[in-house]
Amino acid sequence: MSIQTQSNLENYGYKQELKRSLSVWDLLVYGLIFMVPIAPMGIYGQVVQTANGMVVLAYFIGLVGMVFTAFSYSRMSEAFPIAGSAYSYVQRGWNPYVGFIAGWMILLDYILIPSLLYLVSASWLAELVPGVPTWVWIIVFVAINTFINILGVQMTNRANWIILAIEILTFILFGIMAFAYVAAHKGGTSFTIAPIYSSHGFSLSMVGAATSVAVLSFLGFDGISTLSEETKGGRKTVGRATVWALVVVAVLFMVMTYLAAVAYPDFNHFPDPNVAFYFIAERVGGTWLKLWCLVITVIAWGIANALAAQAAISRLLFSMGRDKMLPSILSKVHGKYKTPYVSTLLVAVVSIVVSCLSSINTLSSLVNFGALTAFMALNLTVVIYFFFKKRTGKWFSHLLMPLIGFSVLLYVWLNFSHTTFYFGIGWFVVGIIVLAISTKGLKDKPKILEIAK
Repeated sequence: MSIQTQSNLENYGYKQELKRSLSVWDLLVYGLIFMVPIAPMGIYGQVVQTANGMVVLAYFIGLVGMVFTAFSYSRMSEAFPIAGSAYSYVQRGWNPYVGFIAGWMILLDYILIPSLLYLVSASWLAELVPGVPTWVWIIVFVAINTFINILGVQMTNRANWIILAIEILTFILFGIMAFAYVAAHKGGTSFTIAPIYSSHGFSLSMVGAATSVAVLSFLGFDGISTLSEETKGGRKTVGRATVWALVVVAVLFMVMTYLAAVAYPDFNHFPDPNVAFYFIAERVGGTWLKLWCLVITVIAWGIANALAAQAAISRLLFSMGRDKMLPSILSKVHGKYKTPYVSTLLVAVVSIVVSCLSSINTLSSLVNFGALTAFMALNLTVVIYFFFKKRTGKWFSHLLMPLIGFSVLLYVWLNFSHTTFYFGIGWFVVGIIVLAISTKGLKDKPKILEIAK
């Protein structure tokens, strides 16, 4: 660790406690693993039916909305190269109280993502191995990921590289077989633009509803910023990895879903929409491809994605605990492995409880609500911090781009179901109460802001 790196962190009132070892390539892999290159396999049926077959369009609009937010993350990570993601950026760029609420809302995303992933993966395995209860699989997943995360970010990074290679192999296998199937016009299939656009069934409300589901697959690029204090290579490392991870995974999503859509054009008549993609895999490659895709998806979601999510949430809790905005015990770092082990263990316990007591649909909606709310706050922070406070005068990058990102996300946000809003607003109210208690009625600001230069 360089003296410059140490002094950079001290400028924000902190000392270097976590181990710096990650390159921009490691961060790119982490972001891809978090978003899961084969993520559409798990939710394909829901997205394609909501989008009236225009599944590629749904993912493209999701990319458009998220890429502006990714640039916002990039700019804020350069301005404030510290852990904490949206919490730290909004806290220091806009207002400490708004920052806490942004952190609290994205906490809803981060802390529920592992539970959602465990529940989905365990449900699929329960279908394959009916004799093993779902809760057993959940505990196995949690135990594996907690063990790897406590051992350190380097161990997590090695696991990420291996699993990413397996996911890319799965993507290639499906892509080749689906392309060959359609090229041979089997089952009356052909390459069309219907998965991209079709005048039949198109409407703005459909686009909003479909994108609000598809956007779940993009959540995770923001998690790269939680590793800011474990990276090497300068301030631009996190920003570059964030944008590239989003673009790369979006291209993979669109290619995969296009091939799936043209190989199985009758999207309204899957035997079971919840596992729609695996019927497509079976059609183009046989039973072995179906089972291969199912098993790899379980590994990708239940281990790889959840592993990255647990790492992200533990760093967010570490950051908020370090600022005394949450109990300070959450900021304790393991003496040997240099990891926030208390936060990691807390996430493990919460994941088991939530996974066993919740449903997939409820968790999916809440995860999206929390993330998009925090993303909107982050986009506004770019405008407030750079354009108004710093008076950079950069109309395009510091005003127009973040406002476009905010507008797209707001449109998707407004298309959430009433139930999602009820749960999401409930979580927001709890956050206000926690903020009021931790700041003695908004009288105290985090002391760390007084120490920072």
